Amino acid sequence: MEITEKTVKKSFAWPIFDETEVEAVAEVVRSGKWGNPDCGDLVEAFEKEFAAYCGSKYAISCVNGSVSLRLALIACGVKPGDEVIVPPYTFIATASTVIEANCVPVFVDIDPETYNISPAAIEAAITPRTKVIIPVHFGGQACDMDAIMDIAKRHNLRVIEDAAHAHGAEYKGKKLGAIGDVGSFSFQSSKNLTAGEGGIVVTDDDELYAMMHSLRNVGRIEGGQWYDHYNPGCNYRITQMQAVLLSAQLKRLEQQTLVRDANGLYLNQLLENIEGITPLKRGFGETRHCYHLYIIKYDKTHFNGLSKVEFVERLAAEGVPCFRGYPHPLYKQPLFQNKNFMCYAIPDYVDYSQVHCPVAEYACSDEGVWILQHGMLGTKEDMESFAEAILKVKREA
Repeated sequence: MEITEKTVKKSFAWPIFDETEVEAVAEVVRSGKWGNPDCGDLVEAFEKEFAAYCGSKYAISCVNGSVSLRLALIACGVKPGDEVIVPPYTFIATASTVIEANCVPVFVDIDPETYNISPAAIEAAITPRTKVIIPVHFGGQACDMDAIMDIAKRHNLRVIEDAAHAHGAEYKGKKLGAIGDVGSFSFQSSKNLTAGEGGIVVTDDDELYAMMHSLRNVGRIEGGQWYDHYNPGCNYRITQMQAVLLSAQLKRLEQQTLVRDANGLYLNQLLENIEGITPLKRGFGETRHCYHLYIIKYDKTHFNGLSKVEFVERLAAEGVPCFRGYPHPLYKQPLFQNKNFMCYAIPDYVDYSQVHCPVAEYACSDEGVWILQHGMLGTKEDMESFAEAILKVKREA
């Protein structure tokens, strides 16, 4: 077999850092003040910076984006057996945290144009037991928040934005995460803003803030005694070292987001005339896309029947930082098929083997292909090389 040169010759590093981050962490180490809250002034400083960046009144950091969702759910007042509407095309934590809160995840399908949760499907799934909607801004593309907030208002529901992919992205000029009752973010290693691990919630609601702040800190309340515990929280605090890493990375986020957004728009233009490749659509209210994932819809009929898995393997071999995405929707995970919940509040009638979300299933099996966010920090020439790699795979197919 003839060995050919890769189309994409650059490698894309992540995370991006320099001596700023190194020195910031070293300074904390030298100080001997590593913990939080006994010496958590740097944590509080980052929280204020992030809240201001999002345009929110409050921000409460925690150990990861899964815990941030859990804090938000409990603060929103869910009770055992309550239903929480979630999309099936997302990371497991969006739904597994609902189980942890003794509630019932209700999966509704996604919009085929954006892969975000469908407002019409939300409306159709609401019952008297529904208490919360968790829209996921998947890949950094804004959900239709006007429609979702209207549904929530009419049905007296809380909205928790899962913005784990959406740092810096905007809907009608407002930062994602700052539109619903609570916004939840992740700082896990792949995310657009990272400290390796970590999470945060943002809100404008005084009562939600007080509860999430307490839950994050072993149930203590502000102004209370150290060994007085008022709520069923745990130690979900981040360290000083994570906080200074995040503060330094936050200073890079705005420019990085602008680069990703511009590259996404340019790549859309490059791919629009390649039959069998359709970028997810924009124009549904987003004023800035942060492209945690650049997602294309792949049609194998224009690639001589080449399967999605084979297409991604060949594209990766050409040097494109890409991935096939989820193998199946969340409700097909063994956790839900087997109801392995260790949870007393899931009614017997709940049967996830009967759930069917055709758009999400097709996105997983045949259609959705991801280009990863660090690749979107490249140059216009890099975007051209991604398009050329796709054309090369097509020619060879």
